[in-house]
Amino acid sequence: MACPGSYSVQKILRFKKWGRFLLPLVLYLFLVLILCEFLIYYIVVLPCKWPEVTPTAGGRHEQAHPSVLKAMFLSDTHLLGNIRGHWWDKLRREWQMEQAFQSALWLFQPNVVFILGDVFDEGKWSSSMAWAKDVSRFQNMFRHPQHTELIAVTGNHDIGFHYEMSMYKINRFEKLFNFTYGKIISRKSINFVLVNSMTLEGDDCSMCKSAEAKLSELSLILNCSRKINPRDANTECNNVERVPASAPILLQHYPLYRRSDSECTGEDSATQEEKNVQFKEKYDVVSQEASQKLIWWFQPRLILSGHTHSACEVLHNGTIPEISVPSFSWRNRNNPSFIMAAITPTNASLSKCFLPRENTVIDIYCIASFLLGFLMLARLKLLSLPFYFVRIFASKLKPT
Repeated sequence: MACPGSYSVQKILRFKKWGRFLLPLVLYLFLVLILCEFLIYYIVVLPCKWPEVTPTAGGRHEQAHPSVLKAMFLSDTHLLGNIRGHWWDKLRREWQMEQAFQSALWLFQPNVVFILGDVFDEGKWSSSMAWAKDVSRFQNMFRHPQHTELIAVTGNHDIGFHYEMSMYKINRFEKLFNFTYGKIISRKSINFVLVNSMTLEGDDCSMCKSAEAKLSELSLILNCSRKINPRDANTECNNVERVPASAPILLQHYPLYRRSDSECTGEDSATQEEKNVQFKEKYDVVSQEASQKLIWWFQPRLILSGHTHSACEVLHNGTIPEISVPSFSWRNRNNPSFIMAAITPTNASLSKCFLPRENTVIDIYCIASFLLGFLMLARLKLLSLPFYFVRIFASKLKPT
């Protein structure tokens, strides 16, 4: 007859036996999850570094100079909304962007971050309630310390294409970022001109005429500020606001006019099929007329844009570089990236920093799952089953 406590002892022994199996299993799953959803962003981004500013006339690098502005540029985050955003798509892509942004912010401590449009995916048609929810998610994902400034340019998904935009949509976007268009942003004596690409239609709409008038006014301010003594040089500069005399950097969502991406190169440029597609003016790129006006008005030393979701570098008028910044989201490309720029009033050096590839994370999960399955079969002593059935099958094939 069994002892009264023998059953309890057996249960304890069985629990200990499975505990020795389950504890490593839980630890294994936890480590894989931490690697793929947290550590990988730091591992991939860590090798990136701020570029050195090109030497000045004195031959010294300006990297440590207090006038160097450390700026990050990213584009097309496309936070999904209620209409087109599946919950799993939202969870996966937004977690990726949040972890990528927070790891880069912690590692590099930029002075300012610029988002070059299409912050939201459904801002062009979202209701007030949906907009408030999207804004709340955005502010959580892209939270930043007070010493880092976040500035965004309007994109067509934020306020709609030209025929969809309205002052209501423009105003609520500007209110979110506490910024009004039609001003020059100057940081450390560096001028940035932010352009609303959707108002460059060139027609008689009131918003377009107002935007063009403001851009013309900004052009006068910059031109007058570059003169040694603007009051004596030209009477039209009298009573004009003064800004630093440096040539501006132009920031906008649409790229300036180019026929296609056929001349773009690099691993994050468009696919060959996409490169063969001709761009449509006022939809894919700014019109030729508006592009010429912007260059003539501002004579920028550098242009940064988004919208195409792919990288490209072109020269306008043979001297003015334009950098198209790829999308920051896995939803739009497998290998997102952002630009790190060290800028002074006279120079600018840029470098690109890639984020983890989505297929790399998927591959890690697949390999980890295969290894886990193999170890579980070994633990349950089931690995010998296939060989057992092979032996049985082979024995039946032997001649009697």
